[in-house]
Amino acid sequence: MSEKNIETKEISVEERLRALYNLQMVVSEIDKIRTVRGELPLEVQDLEDEVAGLKTRIEKCQNDLKTLSQNISDRKNAIEEARAKIAKKEEEKNNVRNNREFDALTKEVEFQNLEIELCEKHINDFNKEIKAKTEELAGAEERLSERQIDLKQKKEELSEIVAETKQEEENLLLKSKELETLIEPRLLTAFKRIRKNARNGLAVVTVERDACGGCFNKIPPQRQLDIRMRKKIIVCEYCGRILVDSNINEESAL
Repeated sequence: MSEKNIETKEISVEERLRALYNLQMVVSEIDKIRTVRGELPLEVQDLEDEVAGLKTRIEKCQNDLKTLSQNISDRKNAIEEARAKIAKKEEEKNNVRNNREFDALTKEVEFQNLEIELCEKHINDFNKEIKAKTEELAGAEERLSERQIDLKQKKEELSEIVAETKQEEENLLLKSKELETLIEPRLLTAFKRIRKNARNGLAVVTVERDACGGCFNKIPPQRQLDIRMRKKIIVCEYCGRILVDSNINEESAL
């Protein structure tokens, strides 16, 4: 853009102050709209995360139950094999030729009986785990059902609010863009920086009761006079917000 065009676009300090104040009012309205639905997106996200976590937990419980059932099946098969071996060794006892062979067969039978006892103990432990895991699964499935209902309601609520405020927000965003064209880039950048760091997003505030409308620190009389004159951009020396006189509120309209 040429210097001539820049000069043509230059507006008075008073007009820039009005544009800044109007822009502040517009973006504050946008903030209000977003605040109304502000917590809902977070609640929806939290519920979605919880639902995903519960689904993962349920899937793990189901896999654990399958593993436990397979372990029980394996132990039962091992018991059957041990019993078959015992039957075979007992039969072999009838054909032993000496005490050493008899003792060896007897020890083998004792070993297989111990294997059976161990397998039965494992089966008992696995059944206890299955009971606990089944209860955990039932609890997770019940909670998942509740959370899914909550999630559906929150999503519907969020959709309704978004639908109700979408057009208004779009109109305000358009208005803010129009107002931004009236403010020089350097000043607009400063406005956005102040707004980002300021409480409640207020970058432009009026002087109320001789104090800054942002941080509430007292403004000296001479400085208040300068603000009312609207001849230069004045910022609060305490909080850095742009200051305007309270009368500008009556002269500014969205």
